[in-house]
Amino acid sequence: MRVLFICVHNSARSQMAEAYLEKFCGEAVEVTSAGLDPTSVNPLVVTVMAEEGIDLSGKGTRKVFDLYRDGLLFDYVVTVCEESLEGQCPVFPGVTHRLHLPFPDPAKAEGTEEEKLAAVRAIRDSIRERMRSLAAQIMAEGNKRPGDTWEGGKKA
Repeated sequence: MRVLFICVHNSARSQMAEAYLEKFCGEAVEVTSAGLDPTSVNPLVVTVMAEEGIDLSGKGTRKVFDLYRDGLLFDYVVTVCEESLEGQCPVFPGVTHRLHLPFPDPAKAEGTEEEKLAAVRAIRDSIRERMRSLAAQIMAEGNKRPGDTWEGGKKA
């Protein structure tokens, strides 16, 4: 199973989602992230993820259109950016599931350094919980066998 997270800059939300899905799914799922206009990983994100034992300090960013151009295929493509930018994300051929899970942009956090960290922690926590749920969904789908009947993501 291959999952791609897409965001504007690949600097925060997509990086956190990628890290959590990897953590929750382990080697059962290949996870990557990319951006429409990649920059570098947000230092506030590096700090709050380190609090969770996840090191993003050496993590690079990548351009989503490079993955598209290379013909990579994904079972899930998940956009995590604001509604207004979702339409700019490319449509990948062969995608089984396309999801849009918007989260606030950590780059827009305002206030003192501590207030910004608190805002980014709240975003991190939302992403973590949504990725926990997505991991369960993906793992359940990966364990489906032909002939199984599924309703609402659970075996009937």
